Amino acid sequence: MQSSSNPSATPLRVVIVGGGTAGWMCAAGLTRLLPNTDYALTLIESDEIGTVGVGEATLPHIREFNAMLGLDETEFMAATQGSFKLGIEFVGWDKPGGRYVHPFGTFGERWGGLDFQHHWLRAKAAGQAVGDWFDYSFAVAMCREGVFDLPNEDTRSIRSTFSYAYHFDAGLYAQFLRGWATQRGVRRVEGKIVDVARNPESGLVESVSLESGTAIEGDLFIDCSGFRSLLLGAAMGVEWQDWSEWLPCDRAMAVPCASVSGITPFTRSTAQTGGWTWRIPLQHRTGNGYVFSSAFCTEEQARETVLGAIDGAPLADPRTLRFQAGRRERGWEGNVVAIGLSSGFLEPLESTSIFLIQAAVMDLANLMPLPGGAPDPRLAAEFNRLYAIHYDRTRDFLVLHYTANARHGEPLWDHVRNMALPDSLAHKIELFRSSGRAPDYTLGLFSRDSWLAVLMGQGILPQAYDRQADRAPLDEVTDRLADLKERIATNAAALPGHAEFIESYCSATRRGADDQAVSA
Repeated sequence: MQSSSNPSATPLRVVIVGGGTAGWMCAAGLTRLLPNTDYALTLIESDEIGTVGVGEATLPHIREFNAMLGLDETEFMAATQGSFKLGIEFVGWDKPGGRYVHPFGTFGERWGGLDFQHHWLRAKAAGQAVGDWFDYSFAVAMCREGVFDLPNEDTRSIRSTFSYAYHFDAGLYAQFLRGWATQRGVRRVEGKIVDVARNPESGLVESVSLESGTAIEGDLFIDCSGFRSLLLGAAMGVEWQDWSEWLPCDRAMAVPCASVSGITPFTRSTAQTGGWTWRIPLQHRTGNGYVFSSAFCTEEQARETVLGAIDGAPLADPRTLRFQAGRRERGWEGNVVAIGLSSGFLEPLESTSIFLIQAAVMDLANLMPLPGGAPDPRLAAEFNRLYAIHYDRTRDFLVLHYTANARHGEPLWDHVRNMALPDSLAHKIELFRSSGRAPDYTLGLFSRDSWLAVLMGQGILPQAYDRQADRAPLDEVTDRLADLKERIATNAAALPGHAEFIESYCSATRRGADDQAVSA
């Protein structure tokens, strides 16, 4: 965030259009990071307009956001019926019946300045009994055992080599942040927006009008209106980049069910004939859904599939959402910034929606215009550069899952396996296949270990490794591999069960009983 050069200037009026997860994450993040003497935040939402959120799975980055706000983890988890997430289990993506875990943690250890995969590949090429690649991830071992504990702060411990995220009810999370933000000065206005007024000369948005007749003026408008994109798309006319040629799924059918088979510490994604189903375990229920392509699956077929895949009795009728994968050409135009679904949509295969909201909020906070000044196009240009990186790199990672499938004889899967890829993704795959080198970014998603999980998990094995790995004696390498596997297995088996940990740490039921006892 820039420092104000004019402390006596009138506060910049920031108007957030829309609530839900995007709107309230934005309101909470900005009110925490920006001085309230320089910025006045107003959020407009209507309780009559529903939000897209159902059960929500996240990435470990959400912990940084919550910590920045100063949220108490146990309170937040209990309030949102949350459970812990160590990764995503993919079932049937490599081939029918196959499965692997994309873990939130490292594979192995760096030895001699080289990434772990080169040592493993060298030993495997030499005919050593190295076992399965996924045996070398502590987070994978925890998923297999169904256990959980907080990471060890001692970086020498194998129990420090993983991270975690959350499953929670997105509606409850938005409600939690709404209370947090309004207590700290965010002004909430109830109402439906019926008109957007733009300056005829500059093209900047000057105000939005509500159904009640009230006009809300502002200097910077943040579009969190969802798929409607009332400001960036409809009013400012920023065009949409259609990515359905690479991500053809365009429907999602969601249904919650009763919890009957335990709270697993991971999200599950199961490939189906027309797309994939998800399973997200919360404390009070399990979230389920089917992301599918209408070109390869009817809504009736999707309904039968998702109801046939759930663990317990459905708690509501399945509801269908329609979408198109892609993003706006720019996320910031004039004095309008779009965050969340109004800026782009990528299917929730890797739980990226909340990360993309979080990244946009943090980038905006760092590039927020000064109060009293004219819009600076350089700030918008930098925001748009980062916005494109976040979306484009995430797109490549999602497309990798589809193109690397081995589900032969099924029209959708044959199509995505043989489609032309974005040049950026084709380069990443061929580089890894030829040399064992995985993408490693400082900006955007995903980490090297995430790429290794999906590449290895779906059968893209390198034809060579970094020859620097040959410097170490082979018997030393195999001994270290065996020791690492043993430490991972032994430590994972000693941890408490996931449900047991939740009960003792952040149970919503226990928290509610404790609150009642205090009030009594």
